[in-house]
Amino acid sequence: MTQKKITRLPKDPGPAAWNSIIEPDLGFASVSTDIEADWVIVGGGWSGLAAARRLSQLLPSDESIVLLEAKRLGEGPAGRNSGFMIDLPHDLNSDTYAGNNDHDLKQIKLNRQAIDFAESAAFEYGMPKAVFSRSGKITAAATEQGIQHLESYSKHLVEMGEAFKFKSAEEMLGITGSSFYIKGLQTEGGAMVQPAAFIRACANGLRQRVQFFENSPVIELNSGTPHVLKTPAGKVRARNIILAVNGHIQSFGFYPKRLLHVFTFASMTRKLSPSELQALGGQSDWGILPADPMGTTVRKISNYSGSGDRLIIRNLATLNQSLEAPETDMRRAKAMQDHSFKNRFPMLKGVDMEYRWGGRLCLSLNSMPAFGELEERIWSACCQNGLGTVKGTLSGIAAAELAVLGSSDLLTDFLEHQAPSKLPPEPFLSLGANMTMRWKQWQAGKEL
Repeated sequence: MTQKKITRLPKDPGPAAWNSIIEPDLGFASVSTDIEADWVIVGGGWSGLAAARRLSQLLPSDESIVLLEAKRLGEGPAGRNSGFMIDLPHDLNSDTYAGNNDHDLKQIKLNRQAIDFAESAAFEYGMPKAVFSRSGKITAAATEQGIQHLESYSKHLVEMGEAFKFKSAEEMLGITGSSFYIKGLQTEGGAMVQPAAFIRACANGLRQRVQFFENSPVIELNSGTPHVLKTPAGKVRARNIILAVNGHIQSFGFYPKRLLHVFTFASMTRKLSPSELQALGGQSDWGILPADPMGTTVRKISNYSGSGDRLIIRNLATLNQSLEAPETDMRRAKAMQDHSFKNRFPMLKGVDMEYRWGGRLCLSLNSMPAFGELEERIWSACCQNGLGTVKGTLSGIAAAELAVLGSSDLLTDFLEHQAPSKLPPEPFLSLGANMTMRWKQWQAGKEL
């Protein structure tokens, strides 16, 4: 039996705002005794919930499924993203999101399978449009440099046979209420979600088939027959394990010196008053991705479950290999986001930010996932390379199919990847990566 002690847990700065603004639910108990299961999923984010749902579809009813979440569902990275499910190329390491045509076409096919899977869950569990909407996406520019990014991206879409529409400054004003954007590019295949509400709705929909435990971090993994996972107050014995913990997979001893831990930061306003909504104008719900990958993402959400109408601003990225973001990063994010908000919404002077937070991404240098069978009957569904909602869903489905079926049509395409490449040594890695991100943020100019 191999023993792995998990000596650190990631620390997410600030509250998970998406979870904070909706009605609290009863949640799930923590592990308080020793239990047994046929299947254990570690991690209750996008990949973990997708794996749980796919296992529930594939396994006979007499095989038990347990999911362990270290926090409350929706409190970790799954509830800290911007809530976009993007089907088209979205490589954060590129200048315009685009990559190689052949690779991108395969990824689009896979991404759409993941979004279809999420949409079917939304339908099955009765989620309203405010929680899941097949809305497409708009990428917008505020500068001539940004327009060049859009035009370059549009040429890539033409090469791949993907439909799109350009949006004029007047049309962008009608959508956002802001005169900040001078051109947009709209595509139809993506979706927008209330991420924490989606995760919680999936868990509640699966609770008759899957046993969920919250506030139950795994602090020790003993692989053997059976595997034994130790939590602070009990143990879980399992025949099979799927690790759906994204970058935290390194804390379990896997993929050493191969994964990048990037934090991104966001702010959310207080509820907007009726007069402020009137001053803003525009549509009730919308989302804007920046033409420059290092620019600012913006969302407007309408009232759902008492959440109120709010705006969300997201920018700044930092590399923190310790899985913790220092307070200095939060202060930088606050200053940048307040500036970005003021530039876009001068009519909302006096509107304060109620929530500020950071969330973790996991990337690899070659944009490859940390996926596959690590040891006998232990599978990884990790490293989503900045698209946690889609690639997390995809890797969760794929891990379940690999573990139960061994092969499938989805796996044929998904398994065509290399291992994450080895990273440069420290301190050169962190110094170089953070300097590069600062340089790219500076280059983004007004798009930030």
